[in-house]
Amino acid sequence: MASPSLRSGFLTCSVCLLLVGGNGLAAETRPLQGARAPAATGPTTPERIGQYVRDRFEVPESVKVTAEPLGNSQFPIFFQTIVTTDDGKEKRASNVFITKDGRCFVMGNVFALPHGSTAEIVRCVREVMKLPPQTELKTGTFNKTSYPQFLKAVITASDGKNTQTAEIFITKDRRTGILGIVLPFREDFVRGLIKTKDVPSLGPSNAPVTVVEYADLQCPACARLHEFLEKELLPKYGDKVRVIFKEFPLPMHDWSTAAAVANECAYQINPSVFPGYRTLIFANQNAINASNVRERLLALGDEAGVERSRLAVCIDSKASLSQVEAARQEGEDLGVNKTPTTFVNGRIIVGLASQATFDKIVDEALLARTKTGKGASSPTP
Repeated sequence: MASPSLRSGFLTCSVCLLLVGGNGLAAETRPLQGARAPAATGPTTPERIGQYVRDRFEVPESVKVTAEPLGNSQFPIFFQTIVTTDDGKEKRASNVFITKDGRCFVMGNVFALPHGSTAEIVRCVREVMKLPPQTELKTGTFNKTSYPQFLKAVITASDGKNTQTAEIFITKDRRTGILGIVLPFREDFVRGLIKTKDVPSLGPSNAPVTVVEYADLQCPACARLHEFLEKELLPKYGDKVRVIFKEFPLPMHDWSTAAAVANECAYQINPSVFPGYRTLIFANQNAINASNVRERLLALGDEAGVERSRLAVCIDSKASLSQVEAARQEGEDLGVNKTPTTFVNGRIIVGLASQATFDKIVDEALLARTKTGKGASSPTP
């Protein structure tokens, strides 16, 4: 999925150049349509939307983020709001849509499909993106997604010299199309997308706060986060917090996938040694490279107490690769495109947050659980 980014204090969606004429896809800002919805729809308040935008897109505290109260949109599945960012020099506004069940956040070009045919989808994309006639558009097969309301396909644009692709979403009734981003929004829905059983973790399974870490073992920032979780967060909060470790190797790193496979092998062989092995891999990043990765991973396994012969067989056969790929797909379904990315009871933290920020988010999650009297896996009403 094309990743959203913050530039000069405003949000843009970076979709392929052929589809956007080289200028980036900005969410078209339109007045809110129809009668206003209630100012608060369950947890979907303007404040919650603004905080989500800040968290998800790493908007610095120096930039003010505000969202208007939700209103009805011209699309039956969505409420609509306008999110404004203000860096003190410039204000930028973007249309944001929230599904009426609160599950998903949408930003980009949303368009009606009266008939829902593939030809109509292509025509609508061409019209909303103002593509020249010589640009050929083709849409692949629409498949199910982790978001119950939406199907997804790849749309290909070619001008005869260059070919690029982007994801396009449509609602299951094929009446609404989205060329932009679709992300999980409601925190209990986010938690429901995360596998929490039979996965590497530290802390009790019934802890009121669950921290899920998506990390690349070759990523220095991930190593720093891991050290914080292990040496600061867990000792401070004790049995109030459970940390779940998810592999998310990035394609630009030349040994991270091999390390993730070895790490998951260690969990399969002996779950009790997994945390120590993961810590050793992070601590020895500078000594590992693409040419010595197998040798180093086996040596670190010896140090952590992983049976060498079994680890070697598992590494060589890539017996745990399916677990690595499943974790990576899960992360992508959650909109993860950067490491480290962490979820605290479903609230996202992208990158390295300060200890004060991390503790504040954990404390807020603990307070919320105290008020509801529910565990971390319980849905939010």
